[in-house]
Amino acid sequence: MKRVVVCLLTLLILGGCGQQTQGPADTSTSQGNAQPGPATESKLQFAVIPKGLTHQFWLTVKKGAETAGAELGVDIVWIGPDKETDVVQQINIVEDMIGKGVDAIVMAACDQDALAEVVKRASDKGLPVVTIDSGVNSDVPVSFVATDNLAGAEAAARELAKLIGDSGPVGLIPFVKGAATSELREEGFKKGIAAFPNVQLVDTQYCDSDVAKAMDVTEDMLTAHPDLKGIFATNEPAAIGAVQAVEAAGKGGEFKIVAFDASPDQITALERGTIHALIVQNPFKMGYMGVKSAYDSLKGQPVEKRIDTGVEVITKDNLNQPEIQKLLNPLGN
Repeated sequence: MKRVVVCLLTLLILGGCGQQTQGPADTSTSQGNAQPGPATESKLQFAVIPKGLTHQFWLTVKKGAETAGAELGVDIVWIGPDKETDVVQQINIVEDMIGKGVDAIVMAACDQDALAEVVKRASDKGLPVVTIDSGVNSDVPVSFVATDNLAGAEAAARELAKLIGDSGPVGLIPFVKGAATSELREEGFKKGIAAFPNVQLVDTQYCDSDVAKAMDVTEDMLTAHPDLKGIFATNEPAAIGAVQAVEAAGKGGEFKIVAFDASPDQITALERGTIHALIVQNPFKMGYMGVKSAYDSLKGQPVEKRIDTGVEVITKDNLNQPEIQKLLNPLGN
């Protein structure tokens, strides 16, 4: 009898142990973004961290990154701050990705100085870091993949000067003070417009990459400078806000707007004549080459320290040209 009891107890203990050895449940995704987890030997995992998640520009960067990831067999963790001005949140995201053991980081820095330290920490952990669109004040990143923002903004200055007949007052709407991209576009525009002695830059106001604020600052400019002839809006939210303010003032078409980027709303404004020229980047290429550069670095392949993804000046005259349409719709959708 004792032997039977012992056997029964043994079976119960083994059964309990068997239940405890079941693995953890699969990690679910959140808001469509892949979540970091243990990478298999054959599957690398890269964190791609933009400055924001909602604007068309960043969604196109995401497409480029995911396309490269699919080609290279890399899982893409797409995660970023809620707002382009939320520097602390972006730093926390980078630190979190380091702690969760991703294999590389591809990022657009919200602030060129504030993100330098956490980028160094990632590199010290052996992670290749590639910056895209907006870099950091550091030599640590293995590559910087971006538009030549100085040259693009100078092109915007030339285009705006031509549109207003090389004479008259203009305004400038940068987006975030301290963000490298915004700083370079402001610098490039000021340098470019200085070549036209009869064009005066009379007002510069930041919009914090917020459409409502961009509309407000444009309204302020129009009120403060009734003879203002044009504005350079340095990104998508700045452009959309400027369009709304100019059209609300009944000046659509007459007032000249040159803007960076090419969201569907910007293209529509170009077609109806409120925006007169777009300085168009290649965000798909930024995402694609950012991931590819990180992958090549991880595999010990040579990587260019600076990759210029180029710009095009788009107007109503060239909008429907095949090469322009391919730039605007890299996946043909």
